[in-house]
Amino acid sequence: MSALNLNKAVLCGRLTADPELKQTQSGISVTSFTLAVNRKCAKGQQQQTDFLSVIAWRQTAEFITRYFKKDSAICIVGSIQTRSRTDSNGQRSYATEVVADEAMFVDAKQDRALEEAAAPETSRVPAAYAAATAPVAPVFTDEDRDDDLPF
Repeated sequence: MSALNLNKAVLCGRLTADPELKQTQSGISVTSFTLAVNRKCAKGQQQQTDFLSVIAWRQTAEFITRYFKKDSAICIVGSIQTRSRTDSNGQRSYATEVVADEAMFVDAKQDRALEEAAAPETSRVPAAYAAATAPVAPVFTDEDRDDDLPF
């Protein structure tokens, strides 16, 4: 009988600081940051927030550092990993973090464009991207009508 194993984390929150892209000695891109995620709470209770450690590698790290900054809303999909280390005194310590495999925008495209217009010197979203993703209303003409429909 095989056991089912599943380790998948989906988190939506806000970055607590600007993510910084670093390189390992072998040239692999990496970034680590803290994600503030609100807990679900009952009506009338005070909101509680968890501050979770996240690490991203390669293209995911590059994407996050390019398009997100402090207070940006982000959705992360990944897995939870625990690692341990032993210090020089023989004391063992553990760290639990989320390894991000995917990162997605949470804010509406219009909100990001407005945010960029308000603070272009601090924005990491290129103007061409914001303009290319702006919603365009469809234009309907009389040619689009089909009066020969049988119903």
